[in-house]
Order: sequence, then structure tokens, then C-alpha cells
Amino acid sequence: MSSQLDVAIVLAAGEGTRMKSQTPKVLHPIAGKTIIAHVLDQVKELKAKEVRVVVGHARELVEPEVKAVAPVATTVFQSERNGTGHAVQLALADLKATGTVLILAGDTPLLRSETLAEFIAAHAESKNLVSVLTSQVPDPSGYGRIVRDETNAIVAIVEERDASEEIKLIDEINTGVYLFDIAALRESVAKLKTDNSQGELYLTDVIADLKANSGKAAAILSYDYTETLGINDRSQLAECAAIMRDRINDQHMKAGVTIIDPTTTWIDSTVKIESDVTIHPATALFGTTTVATQATIGPRTTLNNVIVGMGASVIESNCTDSEIGSESKVGPYTFLRAGTKLAAKSKAGAYVEIKNSTVGEGSKVPHLSYVGDATIGSGTNIGAATVFVNYDGVEKHRTEIGNEVRIGSDTMLVAPVTVGDGAYTAAGSIITENVPAGAIGVARAKQRNILGWVLRKRSGTKSAEAAAKAGATEEQGS
Repeated sequence: MSSQLDVAIVLAAGEGTRMKSQTPKVLHPIAGKTIIAHVLDQVKELKAKEVRVVVGHARELVEPEVKAVAPVATTVFQSERNGTGHAVQLALADLKATGTVLILAGDTPLLRSETLAEFIAAHAESKNLVSVLTSQVPDPSGYGRIVRDETNAIVAIVEERDASEEIKLIDEINTGVYLFDIAALRESVAKLKTDNSQGELYLTDVIADLKANSGKAAAILSYDYTETLGINDRSQLAECAAIMRDRINDQHMKAGVTIIDPTTTWIDSTVKIESDVTIHPATALFGTTTVATQATIGPRTTLNNVIVGMGASVIESNCTDSEIGSESKVGPYTFLRAGTKLAAKSKAGAYVEIKNSTVGEGSKVPHLSYVGDATIGSGTNIGAATVFVNYDGVEKHRTEIGNEVRIGSDTMLVAPVTVGDGAYTAAGSIITENVPAGAIGVARAKQRNILGWVLRKRSGTKSAEAAAKAGATEEQGS
């Protein structure tokens, strides 16, 4: 018997009512992918000749996800959920393939293709008609139990609802992962009956049927029970997410990434990190984020679809859909929004928000500023409390800042406006017209001091008392 896998069937038709969610269970995310995407990605590694996914509840949402993740897969609709046996009947209905079929649940995102490949090899080597992947778990409540005979061979799988108190003490459970000879499965699944507590067609009843007809069946124990954990509610979702987090973090650390506190560091499976990166506690890296070597991320930082260059530093900041150049510094308390591009050796400092803007090489937005819809050249400094006024109430407008520009603190740049190379703006200016290269833009009223005002208008206050001690009089302003 060949270890080649001919067909894989993924069962993903359930309603997942215990999730108490409008989102179908298999579409809940874990580590940057949906639950069903994790399963299908591992199945793809097995290179089955044909993949079928049984969908049911919210098929209009599940089917597009299946097609996006596994374009070659065929979806089969189970309009009436009548058990796993019924789902398999539908999947086999027009299947012409022969050989070996793998059947697994769509809510087991921790399963690895390596484990499945070992399972397939053991099944083929033993020339079984059916093999069941099992695991021994600390708490078997809710799972079907594996019943073995005195020779340790599998006799049956008993669902908990139908189990006696003695059988409930068994800690070896059915993981919902099976291998069958397709011809034997087709013949046996057609004989299934609904004489059980749920009134459904149980796929597990096929095991007993094949055994009764002298078919060779085996229960193959998985060494890591966590791989086979399924998800039925939010608590189990969180449990699987934490296991996935630890698995991902372990892979990165073994590849040369320093993670100071793995228990508070969440990294999506889609993130790429080079060696010699340091990640501090309470940091989350999501989506397509990539981090180059020598970069430092965190603490308390969230990056979503961000490119971080070599040697860059991002501290206590939130960044999305942005690029951070090599040796750039971001944070603390910085918000980089979509479309932000920081060139090499640039800076976005404390309490700075930037969106849809490019900051040139070596340029700095050090603190307390908003930059929106702008292009900033190289070597430029944006003074504290500067605002790029990009929205006129109807449309967004761009601001162009040249190279080696010095924008004074508390400047308002009212777009559309251009500040030329080497130009300055005076602190406190509201710039509404272009500033030519080499010029200084000054847009503020002349200061006027009204002497004695505090003593006359704020008499009796601590300010008036302090002014009087300093020699101020009411007559000064007369």
C-alpha cells in the first residue's frame, strides 16, 4: 500500500453555536489566519490528489475563504447537518478516486503536516483499511473514547453522550482524524444508522463495522495531544491561540530572535523576522509585518503590516501599513497610520501621528506633531507642536517640504502649500502661502504687552500677588 494520499476531506459544516458568534467558527482568526486556513495550509503540504471541504452553515462566507486559501479544493454543501457520517457520504457521492482518504475536522488549527504525514506512513505500512489518530488528554470530557480489546487493538469509538461511566474513565480520545481505504469507506458509510442519542450518522460507527467484517483497523497515538485540540467555544479558541503563540515564538527564538517575554509577545504566523532582532514585552506583530536584523521592537508596541528596516527602533508605538527605514527611530507613543514611509535614519518621536506621508532620509518629527498627506525631504526638522493642516472640510490636500528645512515649533502648515529647500518658518506661524527656497516664512501678529493688566483685571489672585512683589503696578499700563 502506497503512502501517497489520494483524497483529503475537511469537515467544516458545523454551526459552532457554542462560539456564540455571528462569525462562522472556522473563520475565527488565530495568529493571522482563520482556523480553516491553518487546517488547509497543512493539508496542502500533503499534496493530496484531490481536496474536498464540506461546508454548511454560512457557506456564503466559508466558501470564499476556502477558495482563497486552497483554490484547487472542491466545496461540498451539507444543507442539513446530520452528522459526520452524512457529511462524508456527501463528499464521496460523486468521487471517482480510489486509494486512501484522509478525513479531518476544520476546527483543528494546531495540526501539523509532519504529524499527518507520519500518520499516513504508519497507516500504509500496516496496510490498514482504517486508522484513527488518537491522543491521551488530561481531561477527556466531551470527546469520543477509544475502546481497545485485550490485544490493544481498537474495537470502537464511543461518543461521550453514549458512553457508560466505565468508558468515560478512558483518557484516550478520538481526534477526529482518520484514514480510510476509499472503497471500504464508501461501502460502510452507506450502512450507517441514526440509532444513537443524537439521531445522527456517526462516522465513528464505520470503525466497528469494518472490524466486524474483518477489516484491519488501528488506533495510532499522537505524541503531542495539543496538536489535536479542536475548538468549540471562546475558551478553547484562546487556549489554541496561546499554544500557537508559544509555538511561533519558539520557532523565532530558535532562529536567532531575542524575545524577552514570550508569554506577552504575540506574533502572527505570517510575520517574518530576521535573526538578531530584539522584541520587548507586551508587543504584537500582525499581518505581513517584516523586521530586519538588528532592529528593536517594543515594549508595548503593535505593528500591523509594517516593514521595519535594519537597526530600526520602535518603542511603545502603534503602526499600521507603514515602512520604517533602516536605523530610524519611532516612539514612544507614536502613531504611524497607513501610507507612512520613513526613510533611513529618520525619526518620528513622542506623541507624533503621521499618515499617508513620506519622511526623507535623516529628517525628524521629534514630538507633539501631526503630519498628514505630506512629503518631507531629507535632513529636515519639524519643530514641536507642528500641524500639517491637510483637510478643508471637504477634501484632503498635500504639503511639500524640501530638503534641510527648519519648521519652527507650533507652525500650522495649511495645505496645499510648499516650503522650499533650506527654508525656515518662524515659530508660531500659520503658513498659508508657499515659502521659497532659502526664505523664512513669518505669519504672526506683532506682540503687544499691556502693562499692569493682571493687577487691574485679576486683583486678589496669586498671580497679582507675585506680580506686585516683582514691582509691577497698576499705573504701568495707564
